[in-house]
Amino acid sequence: MSYFQEAKAHFVASHQNPINQFLHHLTNLLAIAAVIYLFYDWRLTLVCLVFTQVFALGGHAFFEKNEPAFVKYPGVTILTSLSWSFENLFGLRQIWVYFNRRQAT
Repeated sequence: MSYFQEAKAHFVASHQNPINQFLHHLTNLLAIAAVIYLFYDWRLTLVCLVFTQVFALGGHAFFEKNEPAFVKYPGVTILTSLSWSFENLFGLRQIWVYFNRRQAT
């Protein structure tokens, strides 16, 4: 298993709470917005980056009750997080699966 795959498996395992998952998808969207805003207004970039940390760390502190994945894998966590969000269509995939399960029962 590569370092990236190992880090991603750890990331997924430490993000099981649905509210924390939502906050992390929101964080990843804000990170993308921060990169875009960098070309327009650095202050918006700064605001987005502050909110990414508030949402991500708050999700772990209040909902997940564990340490963030970047503690164990500091260099690659941003890439694993973005990869996870893109694979799950920024939360839409989880909502789709949830409603399909409800309709099946």
